[in-house]
Parts: sequence; structure tokens; C-alpha cells
Amino acid sequence: IRGKQKVRTVQGELEKVIKKLPGFKGKIYGASRTDAGVHAKGQVVEFRTMSKLPPLTWIRALNYYLPRDIAVKAACEVDENFNVRRNALSREYRYYIVNSSERTPLRRKFAQLVPEPLDVEAMNLACQILIGEHDFTPFAPSLGNERDSGVRTVYIAETRKKSDIVAFDIIANSFLPHQVRSTVGGLIKVGTGKMKIGTFWEMAVSKMMGVVGPLAPPYGLFMMKVNYPSFLREQN
Repeated sequence: IRGKQKVRTVQGELEKVIKKLPGFKGKIYGASRTDAGVHAKGQVVEFRTMSKLPPLTWIRALNYYLPRDIAVKAACEVDENFNVRRNALSREYRYYIVNSSERTPLRRKFAQLVPEPLDVEAMNLACQILIGEHDFTPFAPSLGNERDSGVRTVYIAETRKKSDIVAFDIIANSFLPHQVRSTVGGLIKVGTGKMKIGTFWEMAVSKMMGVVGPLAPPYGLFMMKVNYPSFLREQN
């Protein structure tokens, strides 16, 4: 579209580079989709190649051509039937909040500033409703696909504070679109006293689309890790 700036993506940058290397076939597939502006510390991608280059050579070749804000940290060969999404056991996300009355310019692209004091204990009590298998439709403005179920399994959901940094960690088998950012938005309301824990719980089990929020800004969110069976970790 004329006058509209094209958004850079990790997938797009990888595909541009990998086409320069021998034997590449088809497309690159990521283990988890992220919103524009979200950071990825541990994204995992899958691609097919006819090349016989060993994994270490692929790492060095890709990093040679990639822009400085993207780096390949590990690589391994997988079975022909492997699927980067379906074979993932869980995904880990972390959201950073600067809980300070003063602006922090060096952190502004990597954490949301919340000047009001946050009650981390209340936020953790609210988190308890998230753990287990539930319908997380209230945390998603849309399901992305009408046939998708809103049911997901959350293994860990907790908030901790060190100095002026509050970090929210959540691990689940998979996530709905915007689920983590909506969760953080609701937890911040609990932490600042703008929402009672009971209200958060009521909305969480309501099955009403997108009632929890608002969406926290994307720049505070990091995709930390995608977990796979041990056979993959051993080859990294």
C-alpha cells in the first residue's frame, strides 16, 4: 500500500537471508506467533533444506547475513515428521513492568511504566485462577479462527518484584491471540486497586470474549522459551 511502511518481522528477515544459502525449500515456520512489537528471546523456527551443511555451519552462515537485532543461537536436525508447533510441549512468556514514579528512558522499549504502586501479592492471588485447563476466551479479543477452542492449559502464572521491576511469568501449552497482554492488563488493574481480585476471577470464568484487559503494550512482552522433548535439547 502506497505510503504505508512495511513491518519488519523475524520470519521475513530470516527468509530473506536463508534464500541466499544452498538448498532452502519452501517457507520458515515459527513455534509461536507474536504481536508486532513483542520481543522474542527464544523463538524456534523450522525449515526444510536439501543442503548437507551441518547445524553449526547453518548457525554461522545465518548470523553472518542477519541484521544485528536478530541472532541464531542453536540448530539441530529433526525427523521428517517433526512439526515446530505441534511438537512443542509448552511456551514461556515474561512481561516486564517498571513500577516507578519516574520515567526510565533506557527501559522504555522493553518494559511498561506503571507509576502507581503495585500490590504484587494481590496480583499473585489473582493469578491462581489462571492455573490449570480453562477456557481463556475472556482474555482474547478474538480466537483468530472460528473453529478454534479457547481452552488452554496454564502450568505457571506468577508475578514477582525486584527493586522497581515487576515481572509476570506464564507458561502454557499454547496461547490465544493477545492472551498474555490481556492478562497483564487485568493484573495491573488488580495491582493498582482498580479491580478487586473477585472481579478478576469472575471475568476469567465468564467465557465472555475479551472482557479482561486492557491490552498491555507489546514492548514489555518477551517470548522466553519454547519447550520440546529431550531429544531436541540434546542436539542444540
